Amino acid sequence: MTPAEQSRAARDIAARAPVIPVLVLDDVAHAAPLARALVAGGLPALEVTLRTPVALACIREMAKVPGGIVGAGTLLTPADVKAAKAAGAMFGVSPGATDTLIQACIDEDLPLLPGAATATEAMILLEKGYDMLKFFPAEASGGAPALKGIGAPIPQISFCPTGGVSPQNKASYLSLPNVVCVGGSWVAPKDMMDAGDWDGIEKLARDAQT
Repeated sequence: MTPAEQSRAARDIAARAPVIPVLVLDDVAHAAPLARALVAGGLPALEVTLRTPVALACIREMAKVPGGIVGAGTLLTPADVKAAKAAGAMFGVSPGATDTLIQACIDEDLPLLPGAATATEAMILLEKGYDMLKFFPAEASGGAPALKGIGAPIPQISFCPTGGVSPQNKASYLSLPNVVCVGGSWVAPKDMMDAGDWDGIEKLARDAQT
């Protein structure tokens, strides 16, 4: 899968809903009910970050949920890419991009949403064939005004801003012509997962689309 093909697939996934939940999971038992709640709430694309020991097991469980499109976030190495694909991930997300990570996604046929925070990084990825990127860390990198500024000279690149995106500022990102969706963790709070409040999470997912 070439970088251009990866970007087409990533754009299609990103366009399914205005928000991609960014999920940090500590308990495999939460994986399936969380996925069902988010999908039922209208958020089918799910990014499980590889930041906990159970992340890959959670991807395996979520991949079984009908209607879900489960991806792996925080891809840093080729080994991460291979493990994520083997666990059932349908796309990958990285905070940045390296040649070895890109090659691993080509080899594994895994659509990658690579991270960029500057115009130079975006141009380098565009040169490689990627035109659907993650803007990260969004708020720390200047927020919506910075992304609007990048979009003016490079309109052919689209973004999914992640990092500091919240219900309070998501509209400022989604109003930009170069933003397809945003990534955020607020739709799956740890306290609600621990309490098993899946109905509450489903409501948060619905609210996130307004």
